[in-house]
Amino acid sequence: MTTITVIGKQGCHLCPTALGIVEEVVAGLPDEIGDDIEIVERSIEDDPVLYDLWWEKIPVVLIDDEVHAHWRVSPDKLRQRLENR
Repeated sequence: MTTITVIGKQGCHLCPTALGIVEEVVAGLPDEIGDDIEIVERSIEDDPVLYDLWWEKIPVVLIDDEVHAHWRVSPDKLRQRLENR
């Protein structure tokens, strides 16, 4: 199982866009890849550690706890990364 974590906060104008890109890319993957992906949303407002790490870089996208992107998410790069796992 691959976990994609989208870290953001309420009121962030880029966060819904990043989440939408992640959801769209995962939905467009072949079933054998997409079915093994879990998308998790986390807020820096709920976790002081996340806040300290990411407050000036949200939205942040992690794949299995490794940074994939911050601020802007490229659908092509995300798709390529997930297909090559």
